[in-house]
Amino acid sequence: MQPLDSKKHYGEPAVVQQILHNIFRRKTQSVGRSFSRPLVVLESDDWGRVGVRDREGFEQLRSVGLRLGEHPYDLYTLETAEDVAELASMLGRHRDSSGKPPCLVMNFCLANLDFTKMRELGFQRLELLNLVNGLPGRWSRPGLFEAYREGIRRGVFYPAMHGLTHLCPVSVETALAENGERARLLRLLWAAESPYIYWRMPWIGYEYWNPERPHAGFLPYSRQQTLIQKSCAEFSGFFGTKPVSACAAGYRANRDTHRAWAQAGIRVVQNGSGNGLKAPHKDEFGLLHLYRAIDFETAQKELATEKYIEVAAGCIACGIPIVISMHSINFHSSLSDSRRRTLVALDALLSALEAKYPDLLYINDSDLYELVSEGTLRNGAPCVAVSSALEHRVATYQEAL
Repeated sequence: MQPLDSKKHYGEPAVVQQILHNIFRRKTQSVGRSFSRPLVVLESDDWGRVGVRDREGFEQLRSVGLRLGEHPYDLYTLETAEDVAELASMLGRHRDSSGKPPCLVMNFCLANLDFTKMRELGFQRLELLNLVNGLPGRWSRPGLFEAYREGIRRGVFYPAMHGLTHLCPVSVETALAENGERARLLRLLWAAESPYIYWRMPWIGYEYWNPERPHAGFLPYSRQQTLIQKSCAEFSGFFGTKPVSACAAGYRANRDTHRAWAQAGIRVVQNGSGNGLKAPHKDEFGLLHLYRAIDFETAQKELATEKYIEVAAGCIACGIPIVISMHSINFHSSLSDSRRRTLVALDALLSALEAKYPDLLYINDSDLYELVSEGTLRNGAPCVAVSSALEHRVATYQEAL
C-alpha cells in the first residue's frame, strides 16, 4: 500500500476507497478509530543506545581504516544531559488548547553491550550491561539519566520500550561462529566500544528479526518472549513503572511479537509510516496499533514545514492522530550538532500546528489508549469524541459531495 499523496484532496473517492481497504484488510483487527479534535503524538526511537564513542572512538575507528562520515549514522553517538535538557526546555514552551505541553514518547533500549566484560572474554560472545547499571566501558554522560527523569516528571517525556539492544542476537551469534570478515568487523567496532553501524552492516538485523540464512526471518516465539520479558523487567527497574507502549527495532514485529507484548502488559504498538495514513485500531490481543504519519529526521534530510502541515491536514481530514516520528540522533551534539537544527525546526512545526489548529491536543500513547478504551482523557482534558473510522470517512465523503 502506497502512502497517500498529501497534495491530493482528502474527500476524493480513491482516498476513501484506500482508507476502507486499510480498515478491512485484516480480519483480526477491529475497525479503526477516529477523533473529533486534532491530536498530536510525538514518538522517538533509540534513546539510551550507545553508538560511536564521541571523538575518541571516532578517531580510533578511523585509525583502523573505517572511513567515517559517509553517512549520518557514522555520527550516531549518544545524547548528553544537555541535549535532553534543551529538548525538554523547548517542548515546555509549547501549549495545546488545554494548556498542556507536547509529550515526547521516548523509546528506550534497556541494555548496551558490556564492552569491558566482552574484552576480557576475547570478544567471543555478547554480554549485556543493563541501562539501570550505567553505561558501558569508557562511555560517560554525567547527569543523563537524571535529565530523562526530570523530563518525565515535567510531563514533556513519556518512556516507552524499544527492546534491549536493537541488533539481532542470532545474526551476531552466527557471524561470531563463522569467524570471518563479519566477525572481524564486529570485534574492530567493539574494541572502540561501538556496538555496530547499521548502514555498513545491515546483516546485523533487528532484535526480533534476522535478515539472512540459515535462520532468516523472525525469531521463534520462545526467544522473542524471553527478550521481551527481559526488556520489560529492565524497563521497570530503570523507570519504576511497567511499559505501556512498545516499538520494535526497525518496526520488525509479527504476531508472535504482539502476543508476547500483550502477555507482558504492553498495550500500545508503534508502527512506522510505510502504511499510509491509517487509523488506530486494536488487534486480536487487544493491542492498540498506532501509525506514524510524519518522518521528522533533520539528521538525514532537508525538512519542509509546509509539506508536514499538508500531511497533518490529511490526518485531521481523516480524523486520525498526527503521529510525528523522529530518532534520537537528531538531538545529538557531541560528534555533530544536529540538536540545534532539530530544535529550531521542531519548534517551528509545533508553532505552525498550534496556529493552524487552535483546538489541538498534545497526547502520548498511554493517553490515546485510554481515549480509545474508555472514551475519555484524565485530568479534566477537553472532550474528544471517538467514533469508528468508517463512520468518520463516510461523513467526510458525503460532506464533500
